[in-house]
Amino acid sequence: MLIIWINGAFGSGKTQTAAELNRKIANSFVFDPENAGEYISKNLPEGMLKNDFQDYPLWREINYAMLKHIDSEYNGTIIVPMTIVEPAYLMELTGRLQNEGIVVHHFTLCASRETLLRRLRSRGEREDSWAAQQIDRCLSGLQQALFRRHLDTDSLSLEEVSESVLSLLEWPPST
Repeated sequence: MLIIWINGAFGSGKTQTAAELNRKIANSFVFDPENAGEYISKNLPEGMLKNDFQDYPLWREINYAMLKHIDSEYNGTIIVPMTIVEPAYLMELTGRLQNEGIVVHHFTLCASRETLLRRLRSRGEREDSWAAQQIDRCLSGLQQALFRRHLDTDSLSLEEVSESVLSLLEWPPST
């Protein structure tokens, strides 16, 4: 029916926003693409492991297939909180889904480097954590045109972020 993709750097509020949208949108489901990455990473020999599971074509294929399958069988809204900064990877997922006639709305949650680090620390991550090391790559990559439906979360509450997404979606949809 509809996929809402919530993108953004680590610490931008994707997971919390997805949970809040799930609470507010009747008949919605949060799909976590990281589960496929964890599965792949735990089931490959050490010499085949990559630093980022998104670099596995299999990760992108599994998530595409799962989202397509869920969309075909589930009469509701799918919410996907996932950081993707590589345009080709996003297109391999959302572009393919859209080519199949599936409606995908993509939003990028943005925040300053300082805010992202503060949020990561508040959830127990150190300044040298993998997520913190990705901030500059994310901030730079998410400025590309493909990611430009930005919501600045620096000074917004979770309620305000979720309401902004719903407003941009013109939710609830007219029947």
